[in-house]
Amino acid sequence: MRLTALPALADNYIWCLAGDDGAAVVVDPGDAAPVLAAVEAGLRPQAILLTHHHDDHIGGVSALQARFPGIRVIAPEEPRIPMATERVADGERVQAVGRTFHVVSVPGHTLSHVAFHTDEHLFSGDALFSLGCGRLFEGTPSQLLATMRSLASLPAQLLVCCAHEYTVSNAVFARHVDPANAALRQRHEEALAMRRDDRSTLPVLLADELRSNPFLRTHTAPIRAAVSAHLGREITDDVEVMAGLRHWKDGFRA
Repeated sequence: MRLTALPALADNYIWCLAGDDGAAVVVDPGDAAPVLAAVEAGLRPQAILLTHHHDDHIGGVSALQARFPGIRVIAPEEPRIPMATERVADGERVQAVGRTFHVVSVPGHTLSHVAFHTDEHLFSGDALFSLGCGRLFEGTPSQLLATMRSLASLPAQLLVCCAHEYTVSNAVFARHVDPANAALRQRHEEALAMRRDDRSTLPVLLADELRSNPFLRTHTAPIRAAVSAHLGREITDDVEVMAGLRHWKDGFRA
């Protein structure tokens, strides 16, 4: 299978997983134009996976349905995604283009957010970014902590295919929180070099994120100490650490 990231909108990626014959699954098409351009080059969309309801993830679906009548549109139980043809929930599986996609509930950024993973790839939408995670627009810190733990428990060899090119900006905050982390420093330097060459910083191994993403490391001493110092009081509760870290990131300015 061939994995392709189609740049879209300001900083989104639309992920396409395609076989040799072009038959493909398209993930979170917030804009139809990049997908239709890929169709002209031989892509044959067979199914669309949607992680959550935000327009920069679903905005191109209607145009793709018009171009490909009957295409499967697979989404969580969410009335704000009215164009879905199939609904999925945590623990379910989807078969498409010869691959099994496992569904994982990942609330936080939105309440109904899901991720999809195969044996090789994790399509995390806005739940997990490289060196960061999505803002809590609807969920709670407790839900975000559970989501990070759920994602951290997946096979470390998975390639994380998140929906935005945020690695460099996330790295600045992450290094502010965890300045002694050598894996994080290396990831930041690599990401800077990639962006200078106009290359994507994604996908990234989940194993690398487990070593360097502070939101996956709230249980570690360096992250707890940093959040405690930022808040001016000792924090030991996991939910409080996550809440403090997310609030810190929301207001952070380099």
